[in-house]
Amino acid sequence: MLHRGLLIAGREVNAASGETFPVLAPETGLVLGSVARAGARDVNQAVEAAGRGFLAWYRKTPAEREAVLLKAAEIVAEEGEARFLELLIDESGSAIRKARREIQYTVDLLRTAAGESRRLYGETFPNDDPQKISLVIREPLGTVAVISPYNAPLSLLTKMAAFPLAAGNAIVIKPSEETPLTALAFGKLLIDAGLPAEAISVLPGFGSECGAELVNHPRVDSVALTGSTQTGVLVAQQALKGMRRVQLELGGKSALLVLEDADPEQAAAIAAQGIFTHAGQICMANARIVVEEKIYPAFVAALKREAESLTLGNLRDENTVYGPLINARAVEKVLEQVRAAQSAGATLLTGGEISPVGPLVIKPTVILDAPKDSAVWREESFGPVTCVAKASGLQQAIEIANDSEYGLSAAVLTNNLQWGLQAARKIRSGAVHIGMHSFQSNALAPIGGVGMSGFGRSGGRYSTEEFTEVKWISADTGSLPV
Repeated sequence: MLHRGLLIAGREVNAASGETFPVLAPETGLVLGSVARAGARDVNQAVEAAGRGFLAWYRKTPAEREAVLLKAAEIVAEEGEARFLELLIDESGSAIRKARREIQYTVDLLRTAAGESRRLYGETFPNDDPQKISLVIREPLGTVAVISPYNAPLSLLTKMAAFPLAAGNAIVIKPSEETPLTALAFGKLLIDAGLPAEAISVLPGFGSECGAELVNHPRVDSVALTGSTQTGVLVAQQALKGMRRVQLELGGKSALLVLEDADPEQAAAIAAQGIFTHAGQICMANARIVVEEKIYPAFVAALKREAESLTLGNLRDENTVYGPLINARAVEKVLEQVRAAQSAGATLLTGGEISPVGPLVIKPTVILDAPKDSAVWREESFGPVTCVAKASGLQQAIEIANDSEYGLSAAVLTNNLQWGLQAARKIRSGAVHIGMHSFQSNALAPIGGVGMSGFGRSGGRYSTEEFTEVKWISADTGSLPV
């Protein structure tokens, strides 16, 4: 059986405790292998190495850092499927189309981060004393703890790691315990591309034993987390005790507004893609759909047809839209939300049960008239379930969209650009997409949320700025010898 150790400073080693844990395939339930289980002593070893690696990496020129990240992108472009495709399918339950998109997005992210290594711009500003000059420069923070999720274990980890590296930081990665094999392969990729070995470590482990130790380590300078809001709140509280910078991309309950001029069939196809991709295990998925009453009946009928026509099951079938949720706990959470909503008076339009293709596969689920205080309406489900509500007009649709503690992404389907822009300006969210569903990614975009969806932004220069410190340097030129 496959066994992988921790990756610390370029070496694969056993955990100090000697403990391991199994990695399961969601599609089959079979054990893929085991990995070393990191604890406090391993965290300390990795962070100490990162301190040395930071000095080696930061002293590289921007061109040298750019070359390493471009080399990593080249390796993924040429060898990405060989290195990552089977891991993504087996470990995270990704359908093959989703896995391939994730690999391509990883190439885009690495290339974009490479360019950002040359764009750590500063500025000057005037002084009232003409003999004084003032400069503002950006410097890396030092060691960044990266806590990455299971739903897109390659591309999201790349986004979280590549931009801090572009800015000159070292990183220590604590991947989700569900997908450690992908993270270990990613760490090897960067070392193969020429990253100083001590500038990256990968520590498979669990939150209380590894994640908390990493967040609280006195030599960790910043924490980047993509995960649940509950975890994000705990991480932020702990990081603040040490005055560490945090960048958090957390949960969402994104709204999709379907306005009266939209074509119901087309809108339903877009909405289905926005919620059922990867079984809804996407924080930006449009889990709430608000439809103007004029086209509500036609849209609901079309969405039912779309949901019931989706191909589920075999992850290596090019037609498969999605497969299993990550584990049985995730399945039970979704089904409990659906049952509770029905008990409270909601209508189950379709789905709401396990598919015969597998015990972790939930049929595409659409709920009508969910109570606005129900968990399925207010809380992140992270599964293939969406709620549809009716609105009397644009203003009420916006109000319904904003009635949420989350604010990660949103979308508006309309052919009227004025209506779309009005909604985009008024919806409280980190992003609003017009003519598309709410699940959109771009390597240059500032992705992040408001409210309980976190704070900070990732992508392009927004990421590199998150992981740098602004320093003011001034000089009195009149006091210098001539």
